[in-house]
Amino acid sequence: MSFKVVIPARYASSRLPGKPLADIAGKPMIEHVWRRCLDAAPAEDVIVATDDQRVADACESFGAVVVMTSPDHASGTDRIAEVAEKLGWQDDIIAVNVQGDEPLMPPSLVSAVADLLAGAPKAALATASHPLISVEDLQNPNVVKVVTDCAGMALYFSRSAIPHERGADRPDLGRYPYQRHIGIYAYRVGTLRALTALPPAPIEELEALEQLRAIYNGMKIIVAEVDEAPPAGVDTEKDLAAVRSLLENGV
Repeated sequence: MSFKVVIPARYASSRLPGKPLADIAGKPMIEHVWRRCLDAAPAEDVIVATDDQRVADACESFGAVVVMTSPDHASGTDRIAEVAEKLGWQDDIIAVNVQGDEPLMPPSLVSAVADLLAGAPKAALATASHPLISVEDLQNPNVVKVVTDCAGMALYFSRSAIPHERGADRPDLGRYPYQRHIGIYAYRVGTLRALTALPPAPIEELEALEQLRAIYNGMKIIVAEVDEAPPAGVDTEKDLAAVRSLLENGV
């Protein structure tokens, strides 16, 4: 089943302003993301959603389709919902949200979350996770964790180490397969419309995790577990330097 990819790209990043246009191996970062998504089969459209004309001009220069969106959106999900409305997408269309700061996103993962959602009629969204291999990451609040049920549906996402082992001073990775959440989502457009019409959930605001709005409102999120973490995205100058090094060496 075909799907669409939307890449939300904000210019005004608080930690790295102008991030989508940062040069990596002679191309702006957003172009690397776009080209990765083009290789995700069978994506029928790959669209950049931005609120900044500089990003739009750069994307149009390398051939990307761009949809201008409001500067007032609180999240990429809201931005994608506006794209769906502007382009008149039907409720059953699957859209994949790939962040504009993921220049090393594996195309196979983009396809995998779309396929997972297409094959799970009871799920409203699909996302991904991978096993955590360090206690430091497990206890790091910047690393989001997910717990699933026996059918692969998300029970909860948290910045805390979940589940907590009663009586243990420190988590034991040998006792439970702790999972790190990977920030990629597939939605049906009908879900996008419903989700963005809802107010922020208390747990969403407490954890600062927008996917908890879906959980709070009874929407099922199915999770694809992959064996390895995808390469890191870009949030800081250090991240940018690491990605530049990889791409300049042909990764």
